Amino acid sequence: MSQILPRVMNQNSFSGFEVKDYGVQGYLEMQAEMRAYTEMRDQRVVDQFWLLEHPPIYTQGTACKEQTISPSSIPIVKSDRGGQITYHGPGQLIIYCLIDLRRRGFGVKTLVSSIETGLIDYLSSFGLTAVRREGAPGVYVDGKKVAALGLRIRKGCSYHGLSLNVDMDLAPFKNINPCGFKGLQATSLRDLGIEQTMPDVKVAMVSSLSKVFVKAMVERDN
Repeated sequence: MSQILPRVMNQNSFSGFEVKDYGVQGYLEMQAEMRAYTEMRDQRVVDQFWLLEHPPIYTQGTACKEQTISPSSIPIVKSDRGGQITYHGPGQLIIYCLIDLRRRGFGVKTLVSSIETGLIDYLSSFGLTAVRREGAPGVYVDGKKVAALGLRIRKGCSYHGLSLNVDMDLAPFKNINPCGFKGLQATSLRDLGIEQTMPDVKVAMVSSLSKVFVKAMVERDN
C-alpha cells in the first residue's frame, strides 16, 4: 500500500461501512491502491467506500478496443475494470466499492443491481425518474447517462465502482462512444437541476448505497 492518506468519515453513520475521502487522486495510483488493498484483505477487514475525483482521463475497460473519436490532449489508460471506454474528470464523484462479496453472500448481479438502486434512490429524492438500461450498466435520466459502473472481482471481493457526474465539463464525453454506445449523451446533476455541493453529494450517496446493501443482506436471509 502507498502513503496516500484519506480522510476517514464516521463509520457509524453508514451501516458499518468504512468511508474514506481521498480528495483528488490520479487514476493509475488509485487503481494500484485498490489492487493492493484487495490482495491483503481477509474476512476480518471491513468493507469500504472510497470517495474521490480524478484529473481528466479516458479509461478503457478490459473489453475495450476503442480510442477517442479525434485526437485529444486528455490521456488514455488501460484499466482492469470491466466495460468499455469512459471519461473521468473534476466535478465527477467516484465511489470505489471495496466489498467482500463472499461474506455478504452476493453475486455480481446483486452487486451491480444494488449500486444502481442506490443511485436511483438518490435521484428519486429530488423527484427525478432514473432508470437502468439492459446490457448497459449505469443510470439514465431522459435517455442520458448520469452515472456509470465498472467493476473488478478478485478473490471474491470487488473493487472499482461508480462514477456520478455532479458538476463537470461534459464536452470530453463527445469525443468517445461512452461505454461503447455510439451517440450516447451524458448529463450531470447540475444539468438536471440538482445543486448539491460535492461534499453533500458524497454523504447522500454513501448513505443511499449503504442502506441498499443492508437491505440486500436482509432479503438474502429471508
